Parts: sequence; structure tokens; C-alpha cells
Amino acid sequence: MDLLFILAQTSKATAPAQIETAQQVDYSARYVLQTLDQVWNQATSLTPLQAIIAVSFGVIPLMYGWRIYKVLTVIGFGLLGLYFGMLIGEQFDKVLLGGVIGAGLLTVISLPLIRWSVCVLGAVAGGLLTASVWQAVHLPEQFVWAGALVGLIAGGMISFVVFKLAVMLFTSFAGASLITIGSFGLIYRYETFVADPPTMNLNHIYYGYSWFLPLLLIGWTFIGIMLQLRFLKRSKEYTV
Repeated sequence: MDLLFILAQTSKATAPAQIETAQQVDYSARYVLQTLDQVWNQATSLTPLQAIIAVSFGVIPLMYGWRIYKVLTVIGFGLLGLYFGMLIGEQFDKVLLGGVIGAGLLTVISLPLIRWSVCVLGAVAGGLLTASVWQAVHLPEQFVWAGALVGLIAGGMISFVVFKLAVMLFTSFAGASLITIGSFGLIYRYETFVADPPTMNLNHIYYGYSWFLPLLLIGWTFIGIMLQLRFLKRSKEYTV
């Protein structure tokens, strides 16, 4: 009887922890899925012209980001301000106003603090890349934030130690994102409106293989860094 009583007490004690862990896993899984849905919806909503423009503009920072990094930094900070401003404005039912204020504020701040701005964007790019790796290798989804935190810290440290590498990291990642989304848009349009019969191969691969999107982003980013390093060696006037 004592043994049964101990087992019953142990079961009662561990049940809340198990429920909490399950809730964490469920929340993290829904968050990852929500992020995937946002990327997919953004890509599939592009017109063919918009998709081509996205790919074309993505090639520029991917290959020559170190030449135009100041412009890209200001644009990147403006987008960050727009995103966070909309999040804050949503709490007060002023999404548009919050987005405009946030974009304008961070854009103005980034101009005199261009090197610090690059460090922030390099850290963000590193965090997104390591979070992608975490997801791709099927590590626990409830701790995907830990993978992002590692990349965030590493990207920030790299930005302070090797500034040029930080420039190449965030510009290559920006180009990789545009190329990936634009390519998805073109493939989706082809499969939906051109192929006979229509197919959903891209959708199945995108949602069926967790490594697919991270592999594309990491691959394109790596290619961009290698290309920029190659071009940098041939450039005599490159200074930051």
C-alpha cells in the first residue's frame, strides 16, 4: 500500500510539469508554423513581376552589399522600426501610425550610428540563421529561442571584431531572403497557372522538409559572403 501511495504522489507531482512541457512544445511548434506560413503567404502573394524584381534586387546585396551597405543599413533599420512600431501600435489600435513613427525614428537613429546599426543587423542575421539551423536539424522546438540567442550573440561579437564580415553577413542574408522569396513566388505561379495539371510540389517540400527553407537561406548567404570576399580582394577603394 505504501508503494502504491508513493507512486500516486509521484504521478501527481510530475503531471503539472509534463503539462507545462507539452504546452511549451505546442506553443513553439505553433510559432514556428506561423513563421513558415508568413513566409509562404508573402511569397505566394507576389505577382510574377514582383517576384522577378525581388530576385533581381536580391542579387545586388548578395554580391555587392559591401559597396552599398550604408543604404542597406538605413533601409534595414527602417524596416525594423516599421515592424516593431506596428506591434506597439497594435496595442493602441494605431498600427499605421505606430509603423510610420517606428520606421522614421529608427531610420533617423541609424544615420549617425551607422557602425552600431550594422552590428545590430549583423546580430539579427546571425540569430535568424542559427534559429534556422536549429529547426533544420530537428532540435527541440521549444528551445528554438536558444539557437537564435547563440547566433544573436555570435553575430554581435563578429560585428565588433570583424566589421567587414558583419557587413557581408547581413547584406548576404538580406539578398538570400529576397532571392528565396522571389524564387518561391515564380515557382508557385508556374505550378499553379502554367503547369498542366497544376501541382503543389513546392508546397509539399516546403512544409514536409524542415531543412528546406533553412538550407536555402544558409546556402545563399554563404555564397554571398564568398562572392563578396572575392570581389573585395579585387577592390582597392573599399573602406568602411
